[in-house]
Amino acid sequence: MSDGFREERSTGPEPEPEATRRGAGTTESSRASRGWWDRNADEYQAEHGAFLGDDRFVWGPEGLDEQDAALLGPAVRLAGRTVLEIGAGAAQCSRWLAAQGARPVALDLSHRQLLHARRIGAGFPLVQADAGALPFADGSFDLACSAYGGVPFVADSARVMREVHRVLRRGGRWVFSVTHPVRWAFPDEPGPEGLTAVSSYFDRTPYVEQDEAGRAVYVEHHRTLGDRVREIAAAGFRLVDLVEPEWPQWNDQEWGGWSPLRGALLPGTAIFVCDRD
Repeated sequence: MSDGFREERSTGPEPEPEATRRGAGTTESSRASRGWWDRNADEYQAEHGAFLGDDRFVWGPEGLDEQDAALLGPAVRLAGRTVLEIGAGAAQCSRWLAAQGARPVALDLSHRQLLHARRIGAGFPLVQADAGALPFADGSFDLACSAYGGVPFVADSARVMREVHRVLRRGGRWVFSVTHPVRWAFPDEPGPEGLTAVSSYFDRTPYVEQDEAGRAVYVEHHRTLGDRVREIAAAGFRLVDLVEPEWPQWNDQEWGGWSPLRGALLPGTAIFVCDRD
């Protein structure tokens, strides 16, 4: 997957895809995500690279930084710890972790995104794989993280939770951020038109963009807050915090459907902090 935030899509010179809500299973979702991020990685990094930085660990469009939030634990305690970043994109978060002395592994479904990670520089492993089938032995990592990567793009996100639990050691921590589930009831627009609910929060039908032949080229899956908590608990994790970052005054950037206007009224990001006892 990628560290991308849900935003307006771009397909270059190809015909504009049709946006719809319909079912999309594991194989179709994975194929669509790999293709979309391979096609759009260059544009994404060019447009958002300055905000993300080369070695910054930011949890979402609000700009909450791991350096300040310490959701994985105090930075001074990261040295020597093995960390799996899921949906790493260009591995900005892994690069920050490495600077703290941690030993990260950056995983992404998109080959093109990982090429950007290599371009910027990565003194740590880069792995192309699906978040629902992690190619690591049981108990391989002390920590796992995902900043808007992996989780929303996998049809069976409960499986992702089980896989992360499997590869973490006892006492490990799993922290991941996603679009706040409440946002799915509202249009993905940064202006006033994005402030009126137009669909049911409880509608779990995936958001799909499909080509003229009906093939999915982008898929994103919705879960309610309750769904996420149940997935986390069923996988064997203990939820220790749910962070909903407020929009800071310094951030005047619009990013897809995120904006200062909406951020002042609606939560845009949900960050789940989970411990493996």
